[in-house]
Amino acid sequence: MRVFVAGASGALGTQLIPQLLAAGHEVVAMVRSPSKEGALHALGARTALADALDRDAVARAVGETVPDVIVHQLTALSGAPDLRHPDRYFAMTNRLRTEGTDHLLAAGRAAGVRRVVAQSYAGWPYARTGGPVKTESDPLDPDPPAALRTTLAAIRHVEEAVTAQPGGVVLRYGGFYGPGTGLSRAADSPMAVPVRKRQFPLVGGGGGVWSFIHIEDAATATVAAVQGGADGIYNIVDDEPAPVREWLPALADALGAKPPLRVPRWLGRLAAGEAGAVMMTEVRGASNAKAKRELGWRPRYASWREGFAKGLG
Repeated sequence: MRVFVAGASGALGTQLIPQLLAAGHEVVAMVRSPSKEGALHALGARTALADALDRDAVARAVGETVPDVIVHQLTALSGAPDLRHPDRYFAMTNRLRTEGTDHLLAAGRAAGVRRVVAQSYAGWPYARTGGPVKTESDPLDPDPPAALRTTLAAIRHVEEAVTAQPGGVVLRYGGFYGPGTGLSRAADSPMAVPVRKRQFPLVGGGGGVWSFIHIEDAATATVAAVQGGADGIYNIVDDEPAPVREWLPALADALGAKPPLRVPRWLGRLAAGEAGAVMMTEVRGASNAKAKRELGWRPRYASWREGFAKGLG
């Protein structure tokens, strides 16, 4: 199949392209900047130049390449997340999840694309009630912290728009880690740096449950969704959702850092805002049972425990 990858130069895109090629597919990588074409050509992809926020340019790129499948991995994330002002940090990504999604879907319909696989997120959007681990049928948070409302609205948009059409698949990825992501052994890793400096404390009881996924496993799941499986939403996470009080000390150990400091919730809220405090104390994890059952997928790193020890790069 010919697979059109939007967001091809990101951490997931650069893992995904070689896996798609190895599976026998042809890859067209959409990029905004000509400076990124060389690296994508070196991976074996063709390229198409287009700004995802330019509807006509996206229509032209998709129309000229006539793909069988569109993979939507558009984000605009760089540097350390701003937990006090996450909607500012995610502002461009939110536009890509709304305007960018609409442009890709319109172009795909015009070109007769039969399947669209789009990125979403399982890290914090589920409702903060009930059990610690959620499935795809569980509701998203009806009342998120104010600083996360615009971002959750953008996530809802991409999920609803993609699944409203035949062939629409949404992958709710867990928190990425591994080479090229925000959590790696790189000296400038946005998440590892504060852990090494003991600036990423354990807030309150550390009861927020997080789900992780190694970047290579996220790409493998995406290939599986390109090639088969029913329409709908899938959590793409490892087998072990875990509270912050378990994974954060293990991450510090894997990075050769001292154990994290502990602070009460009120102090964590002052430092990181309500959204940051909620992520550390209240969020829910996600189950990967549906992806295993319906996509025939299994993560190489079944647990972040092994992944942090061996897969940070």
